[in-house]
Amino acid sequence: MRCPYCGSLDTQVKDSRPTEDSAAIRRRRVCSDCGGRFTTFERVQLRELFVTKRSGKRAAFDRDKLKRSIDVALRKRSVDPERVERMLNGIVRQLEATSEGDIPSERLGELVMEGLKGIDDVAYVRFASVYKNFREARDFEELLGGLGRREPEPGEAPAGNDPAGEEP
Repeated sequence: MRCPYCGSLDTQVKDSRPTEDSAAIRRRRVCSDCGGRFTTFERVQLRELFVTKRSGKRAAFDRDKLKRSIDVALRKRSVDPERVERMLNGIVRQLEATSEGDIPSERLGELVMEGLKGIDDVAYVRFASVYKNFREARDFEELLGGLGRREPEPGEAPAGNDPAGEEP
């Protein structure tokens, strides 16, 4: 594995362990040349996946790119990273199990929106506004009208409550 700091190919694995959901192996590595430490993940890949964009172009599916777009939607939201990782693993497994290798970008976007809707409504709206290319406030109104009230997750404050616990 190439060192991300100096580019050396002389790196050693110092620690390996499965992730919490056992969908990947987390490896802590150290570079013999510069001493840099970094983490890699090893995952099962059932088949090579390609995303077919709206323009008709095909691109190799990039799990890290998908994670970055989800992280942008979740920025400054207090969501457990393990929940996000489970959602991401579920999306990838679904794509590998149900597709012939070519995934329409619309399908990928719908899966992400479905996952985010179950995790965080604000992140769902953020992602949807970019994915669906919202142009005016009416687009948000239509999306928000479709959001129903959901039960809070254990440990999560019910919607509409003041986080400080004070009444207005």
